[in-house]
Amino acid sequence: MDIQVFGANGGQQADVDAIVQLVAEVERAQQNELPTEFMSLFRKQDPVWTTAHGKRLSGWDNISEFTHKVLPGAMRQSTARYEVVRVLFVRPDVAVVNVHQRPVTLDGEPIDSQPEGRPLYVLSKEDGRWFIAAAQNTQVHAG
Repeated sequence: MDIQVFGANGGQQADVDAIVQLVAEVERAQQNELPTEFMSLFRKQDPVWTTAHGKRLSGWDNISEFTHKVLPGAMRQSTARYEVVRVLFVRPDVAVVNVHQRPVTLDGEPIDSQPEGRPLYVLSKEDGRWFIAAAQNTQVHAG
């Protein structure tokens, strides 16, 4: 699927590539149950995370505590693939990213019986690197 790119900086390809890489790192950290690596993707100052089940977490320490509690063991039976579908550059250093999150078996086969996710990430570029400033995941049930 092609990524739709809109907004303030005209979609500099280097930034789009870096954002796709950040989302790939989210996927890798989730699939491999690596909470420390996952948390390295968040900005330190006041991030916000809302899970697919509606749990709102505010602040790096709060998100980290939750992640270190729930991520280990979370991928025993299945995991997910992440695909960036849309990037809106609000400013050259702020991007809103839509992601398609598809549940898959540990062998990578799609699981049609589980809801998909539609994460929305607000990213900030700090010292030349993109970080998650805020995120909201929404489950999408087929049917």
